[in-house]
Amino acid sequence: MKFDLHVHSCYSKDSNASLDNILEYASKNGLDGFAICDHDVIEGGMECSRRAKEIGSDIIVIPGVEVSSSKGHILVLGIREPIEPGLSPEETIKKARQQGAVVVIPHPFKMTSHGIGYVEGLDTDAVEVLNSRCVTDGPNNKARKAAQELGFPMVGGSDSHEAEMVGRSYTNIDAESGTVEAVLDAIRKGHTSPGGGKTPTSFVVKQMFVGHLNKLGRRLGIR
Repeated sequence: MKFDLHVHSCYSKDSNASLDNILEYASKNGLDGFAICDHDVIEGGMECSRRAKEIGSDIIVIPGVEVSSSKGHILVLGIREPIEPGLSPEETIKKARQQGAVVVIPHPFKMTSHGIGYVEGLDTDAVEVLNSRCVTDGPNNKARKAAQELGFPMVGGSDSHEAEMVGRSYTNIDAESGTVEAVLDAIRKGHTSPGGGKTPTSFVVKQMFVGHLNKLGRRLGIR
């Protein structure tokens, strides 16, 4: 099955992607499922899972979050309760484990996107080695090399902030069934491989512009 394990919705401050549009493009782009991983909030993933069931979509939605730890971002998949930002990576992962969640280190060497800068010694289930929003190959290549050397399973994710780019890069997952828990268990077992390509630079620049506009709007009290 093909999953995008790193998708941002309008619940992220730097994305305007609606849940319905994400579900629509996930289907158009050939995905079996995806994980909503908004910045430090879990409501997007929960609501998207509910919405998929409401409209009768076959897409599997994994509720997730991209937690801002003290050293960089950490993806938590299968989240049930929020994890506060600003904790150490170790404490963040410990709180994820208390929920039985899956941990993925995203874009670890993309420092412009709060990459954590390392993976050795972390209790992670997988490393994101193909992030489609990396403009150059360096961060992805470094992540792949580190994962291979340390024996971590490898995954891919679009890190999409616009619905059209959902599935631009993805993870092939060999799961025993099409349930969220079966998919998460397959990731834990390392039954994964990354696939796909890059997001066009024009979309990356557009997303950055939207993010800046949203931040400005919040400062002015109009968003």
